[in-house]
Amino acid sequence: MLPLDTLLIFFGASLSLALSPGPDNLFVLTQSVASGRRAGLIVTLGLCTGLVCHTVAVAFGAAAMLERSAYGLMVLQWLGALYLVYLAWRFFTAAPVSVSVAATQIRLDLLYRRGFLMNVTNPKVLIFFLAFLPQFTDPREGGVAFQIVILGGVFALATVLVFGAIAWFASALRSGLLCSDAVQTMLNRIAALVFMVLAMRLMLVEL
Repeated sequence: MLPLDTLLIFFGASLSLALSPGPDNLFVLTQSVASGRRAGLIVTLGLCTGLVCHTVAVAFGAAAMLERSAYGLMVLQWLGALYLVYLAWRFFTAAPVSVSVAATQIRLDLLYRRGFLMNVTNPKVLIFFLAFLPQFTDPREGGVAFQIVILGGVFALATVLVFGAIAWFASALRSGLLCSDAVQTMLNRIAALVFMVLAMRLMLVEL
C-alpha cells in the first residue's frame, strides 16, 4: 500500500492539474451553463469513467503497447479531434431554449456518453497517465499495477471534486445568462469556436 504522504502529495498535484484550463473542465463549464448543474455532474462522471479506462490501460500495459504504435495513437488522436468537431457543430447549430424547457430536454445517457468519449479518445490523457502515474509508485510497497489503479482512483476523485465545483458554480449563472436568445446564441457560438480550436490543437499535436 502506498504511504499516506505519497497519496497526499499526489492528491494535491491532481487537484492542481484538474484546475488548470483544459478541454475537459471547459466542457463541464459549457454544459453546466447550457443545461444545468445535473448535466455538468453527469458529464463529469463520464469524463472520470474515461480516466478509469486510461488508468486500467496504464496498469496492465496496454498504454505502453499503444504508445509504441504510431498508427494506433494516430487513430485515437483523430477520433478525439473528430468528436470535438462534432461537439462544435452541435453547439453551433443549437437553437435557443428557455431554462425550463432545457431542463426537461436533458438526456443523461447522452451527456454521460459525451463525457466518456471526449476523455477516452484523447491520446494526450493516455500518454500523460503513462508518464505521470508510475512516478508515484514504489515496487517495495507491493504490486505496481495495483498502486497505479489506486493512484488513478485518487486522480479521478480530485477530478470529480474540481469539476463538480465548476458544475455547481457555473449552473448558478445559468438563469441570468440564458434569459436572452441572443445571449444563448452568442454563448453557443463561443463554445463551438472553442471546441474547434481544441480539435485543431489535438490534430496538429505531435504525440
